[in-house]
Formats: sequence, C-alpha cells, structure tokens
Amino acid sequence: MKLLHIDSSVLGPHSVSRQVSAAIVDRLRQAHSGLTVTYRDLTAEPLRHLSGPHLAAAQGAAPEPSLQSDLAAGQAVLDEFLAADIAVIGAPMYNFTIPSQLKAWIDRILVAGKTFKYGPTGVDGLAAGKRVIIAVSRGGFYGADTPMAVGEHLESYLRFVFGFIGIADPEIISADGIQLGPEHREKALASALSAAAGLRAA
Repeated sequence: MKLLHIDSSVLGPHSVSRQVSAAIVDRLRQAHSGLTVTYRDLTAEPLRHLSGPHLAAAQGAAPEPSLQSDLAAGQAVLDEFLAADIAVIGAPMYNFTIPSQLKAWIDRILVAGKTFKYGPTGVDGLAAGKRVIIAVSRGGFYGADTPMAVGEHLESYLRFVFGFIGIADPEIISADGIQLGPEHREKALASALSAAAGLRAA
C-alpha cells in the first residue's frame, strides 16, 4: 500500500497542520506494516503556478526550454498522486482559503483524462477508490453556525475538488481557533492529535 504525504504550511516546525498530518501518517504506519510513504513539502519545493505556456504545452505545443524542468515536476506529482492508495494533506487556512503552494499542486493533479473526464452526462471522476485525509488548521472558527461561516473557502473547496475527481468523502481532521490564544491553540491541537491517533485503519 502506498501513501502520499503532502505538507503546504510555510511555518515549518511551528505549523499545526504539519504536526497533525505527521500524526495521521504515524497512525497509518502503525496500522499498515508494509506502508510505503512518499513525502512532498510544497513549501520546500514549490511548483510554479500555471501560465499560458503551461497550458499551451498541455495542448501539444512545444514547451519553452525554461519550462522543461517544471513540466517534469508537474508530471512527477501527478504520478505520485495516481500511484497512491492514500493521500494525507496538511492544509492550513491562509486568508480564508488554501495556501497558494497547495493550489499549484492541485492544478497539477486535476488533469483531464487522468483524474477526470468529460462525458455525455457531465464530469466523471477517475480517482475513485483513493482515501484522502486532510489535516486542516484555522486561526478562527468557521463552522456553519458561526458568523464567519461565509468566509470558509478551505474545507469546502477541498471537498469539492476531491469530489470532482471521484473521491466523494475526504476525511477532515481540523484544529480550529489556533490564533485565539495559547489555550485555544493547545486545546485545538490536542483534539486534532487525538482524532489522528484514533483514525480508522482502513
């Protein structure tokens, strides 16, 4: 079984989402003795954002020489995702949505003919059967019953993205309110780490 571990926080060891994603991976390592883990840090090795030349190359145009290494990196992350049985993703909320580094990664895995296709009845997701677990950290509270609910564009976006490619029910472990003071942070982190430790094996 293969697991792909993605982190996108810029905070390094101070990151809550990184701590929780690592705990999720540790739990799954304990549950699956033969688990193979591929790790990608999107901050340490950022992908370039999509541009006109990227799209032209995707349509068959000869790529610019300066784009070659980035196209190879994009193919590598797509191959990693396609090969994975499980994806664990650390996703902090930055300005109400995902980090731009994570968006650049998503742009490389949402590829027509690879993870989705258009058919006579609409879009068909081609990545069904994968398990996706997302470690979310948010500075405040954005639940449906809160005044800030309208600003929640992280979990809702990721649920839609993975649903679009056939993964209808990604698992979310969240640490909320981490910027509201040390007590809130510790409580949220402890709760998320407990949820990671209790994660179902399969």
